[in-house]
Amino acid sequence: MFFALSKLVWFVFSPVNLAILLAALAALLSFTRLARPARWLGAAALLALVLMAFSPLPRIVIRPLEDRFPQQDAAKGPVAGIIVLGGPIGVARGDVVLTSAGARITKAIELARQHPQAKLVFTGGSANLISPVTKTEADGARLLFTGLGLPPERLLFEDRSRNTVENAILTRRLVDPKPGERWLLVTSAWHMPRSMGVFRKAGFAVEAFPVDYLSEGEPDDFIRPYMRAPRGLTIADDGFKEWVGLLAYWLAGYTDALLPKP
Repeated sequence: MFFALSKLVWFVFSPVNLAILLAALAALLSFTRLARPARWLGAAALLALVLMAFSPLPRIVIRPLEDRFPQQDAAKGPVAGIIVLGGPIGVARGDVVLTSAGARITKAIELARQHPQAKLVFTGGSANLISPVTKTEADGARLLFTGLGLPPERLLFEDRSRNTVENAILTRRLVDPKPGERWLLVTSAWHMPRSMGVFRKAGFAVEAFPVDYLSEGEPDDFIRPYMRAPRGLTIADDGFKEWVGLLAYWLAGYTDALLPKP
């Protein structure tokens, strides 16, 4: 229920979708006796889109999330396993497709080569709410990892999870971590606070290894505009969604804190 509701609510209240829907509503109302307030509504929706598309607002929103968990020193000790959260990969026409979060995959492979004794675990099913599931993200990861020559005995795939909560619960069941083992969690930096909170709540002690940064970590993050509207809109959507997700997961009892910290 939570999964379906979260998808439907976010479709409407995603800031980009909401601004577009409000602009469309304003256009329709402009032909009625509500034309005057419709113009104000349309102007507000357009302003919101411009701010998200070109201003530094997306970085301002996402930067605190990316700063929350610094990347750990992977070489400081033996690693039992490397966990990669779903989102960066899929299958289309029988071949591997990497998304803009592909750094999760490339970093996980790098870490796997650095720690040849560690298990490499990919967790991700399908987050599709409407279409029937034919291929999961784990299928894409399996194609890629085996195609790159990683030994099959090192690989584990969890292919039933649809969100971060299920990632944590099902992965813990799959790997059955032992006390004292070191497990690295690889996901996008802006997604790491919620992920760490969920894994802690599930009783799985992992170390944060954030990747896929969308801000530079420099002072000009707060003043530098975007030159391409799709880039700004995508980052704004990811950032706002993550803040909403943190609140929703905390209220639902899925995380150990509103804003988990190291």
